[in-house]
Amino acid sequence: MSGFSDADRAHMARALALAGQGLCTTTPNPRVGCVIVRDGAVIGEGWHERAGAPHAEINALADASARGNDPRRATMYVTLEPCNHTGRTPPCTTDVIAAGVGRVVAAMADPNPEAAHGAARLRTAGITVDIGLLEDEARELNIGFVSRMTRGRPWVRMKTAASLDGRTALASGASQWITGETARADGHRWRARACAILTGIGTVRQDDPQLTVRAVATPRQPRRIVVDRHAETPPAARLLAGEGALIVTAGGRHPDWPAGVEVLTLPDADGRVDLQALMRALGARGVNELHVEAGARLNGALLAAGVVDELLLYVAPCLLGDPAWGIAEFATGLPRLADRIAFTLRDVARIGDDLRVIARVVRKDD
Repeated sequence: MSGFSDADRAHMARALALAGQGLCTTTPNPRVGCVIVRDGAVIGEGWHERAGAPHAEINALADASARGNDPRRATMYVTLEPCNHTGRTPPCTTDVIAAGVGRVVAAMADPNPEAAHGAARLRTAGITVDIGLLEDEARELNIGFVSRMTRGRPWVRMKTAASLDGRTALASGASQWITGETARADGHRWRARACAILTGIGTVRQDDPQLTVRAVATPRQPRRIVVDRHAETPPAARLLAGEGALIVTAGGRHPDWPAGVEVLTLPDADGRVDLQALMRALGARGVNELHVEAGARLNGALLAAGVVDELLLYVAPCLLGDPAWGIAEFATGLPRLADRIAFTLRDVARIGDDLRVIARVVRKDD
């Protein structure tokens, strides 16, 4: 965007890097970083660490104070427009104004209608406000938060692993492990950044997954969710251990499930789980990014329901052959080739011996 200097871009890039330090901890809040600069020198930095803790701007002002620096007439670079409402913390605009900051550069406007209009308040106080520097990067960092604020539902990322011939499991259902250790660890990094992990009853029966982050260090475990139409998840299933399990049914609750298991009943007109209603319910629960690791049936249902945003596909340099299960089962039942689900490639990278493909669903309204 014109109007910004190279120095502006460098400082905002640093603010984005700081925001990334909260990648796995800020949910349901956005990831935000802040850099304060005066006379060309950085005098304070900060990022938002977790919900209920001080926001990035407040941490950066505190850092400036701890260093003995005066923020008056300084420029504040922040990856999201300073908030202007009282939630778990007071409005950031109040502290920014009180500190005497002369200019605020925000990467993007706040999509949260409750927290918006911070820029207007700052301008009324005589502070210069510029918005739109490295906006695309800021949106990518908070793609789930933006989705929840603007669409009322999380950003849905579907992860799977396949062989070169597009197979995801043997005919027996065995799928551990198609990819190598490096790719599996990378998959756990994507789990770690998500607010919740979703699977189906078929995967629970076949693999008895834990749905936890194990291959990488994380200060927080995502919530575990099972789509289980008939409430058939075994009470001893590993993912039911501990707190945070949610089972979504189309009927009642299994009488032997642990008391700590939350049950959400969302039947559609056909007696199946209403997946669109589920996404709205997860959005209302503060889920920004939903990570899906399920089987062909649920994957296909999610795609058919139009709630999948992104595919995270690991391709291993091997062949499984027929009659192994294939990723074509994601989209079974399409009557015409013209009805195929189209994706646009976002990124292709080598992860260990495997390839990682990130592709996004092409929507008619995009």
